[in-house]
Amino acid sequence: MKKIGVALVGCGRISDLHVLAYRDRSDAQIVALCDAKEARAKQKAREWGISKIYKDYAELLKDPEIDLVELLVPHHLHCPMTVQAAKAGKHISVQKPMCLSASEADDMISAAKKAGVVLRVYENFVHYEPAVKAKEMLDAGEIGKPVMLRMHINTGYSPQGWKIPLDAWRWRFDEKQSGGGELVFDHGYHLFSLAYHLMGQAERVMAWIDKTPVAPGVFVDAPATIMFQFKKKRSYGVFDISHTPKILMNSKYYSDDDRVEIVGEKGIIFINRYTTKTIDLPELFLFKDAKTIPIPIEKPEWEDSFIAATQHLIDVLQHGGTPLLDGKAGKEVLQFTLAAQQSAREGREVRPDDVV
Repeated sequence: MKKIGVALVGCGRISDLHVLAYRDRSDAQIVALCDAKEARAKQKAREWGISKIYKDYAELLKDPEIDLVELLVPHHLHCPMTVQAAKAGKHISVQKPMCLSASEADDMISAAKKAGVVLRVYENFVHYEPAVKAKEMLDAGEIGKPVMLRMHINTGYSPQGWKIPLDAWRWRFDEKQSGGGELVFDHGYHLFSLAYHLMGQAERVMAWIDKTPVAPGVFVDAPATIMFQFKKKRSYGVFDISHTPKILMNSKYYSDDDRVEIVGEKGIIFINRYTTKTIDLPELFLFKDAKTIPIPIEKPEWEDSFIAATQHLIDVLQHGGTPLLDGKAGKEVLQFTLAAQQSAREGREVRPDDVV
């Protein structure tokens, strides 16, 4: 079995979580780093014991030791850098959101197919153990037919949380680079991916997205309420987002309270944690037959979902199969997300299948 050579492209804060899974694998190894800020790449290389550093992405793609590139770069670079990697014969794991438009997603899918390489959108929320077990319970019919999905985000602050430098945030408020708002399009993509994974694609979406000022001339896309009807009969969803930076939270990562409720005909599944510990409840529990039943979770930390997401792709590359959120699924989640933004702009229902 050939060891997979991996290059991390982009050495920002999130790269610290991407590196974790490779420490326990004998069949995959990070062999190179690439970052426009060479000093940052050198610092990470020293921390992680990696000898190869590239500032030029085109030069990195010429390296025969590299089989897979993980793209941890601003959103507007996802499409061109994915296409470049595919043409160079490299497998691609691109951070969410997939890209800025459905037409860009088509270009990425086409390039990967033509080159015969694997393309997957890196999405850790679907690999978080409470979500994995919730999906298993759904598929086993534990709560009967799911009829309603409720998803929630609100922001906060934590003295123990990540300190993110200004340059890491600045591009996220430029829609030409980010593709949309920080909460609905960027962080919200996690929840749209989870909704797609649990319930399938949405048939139609209606959204109201407000703006809250966070600095002179800078706004965050909240509060927001998004409603959707899934393609499955009599299955609906509601997604609410609030910007509440004065709420003190317990998080060593981002201070975002993410919670999910899946209502079925025979019971309800609750996912109560991702990045933040906000309520004193089990990470996953089931309400059924008038009883509240905690579901045991072995790996409740957010970083565990990154490890699982990375290991999933390594297994696919080594043994075959299709990754969760491959190009096709990634495009459909993107259309779901963009439909919410379009609906809010135009004040009407939008069908994700019609989003280009």
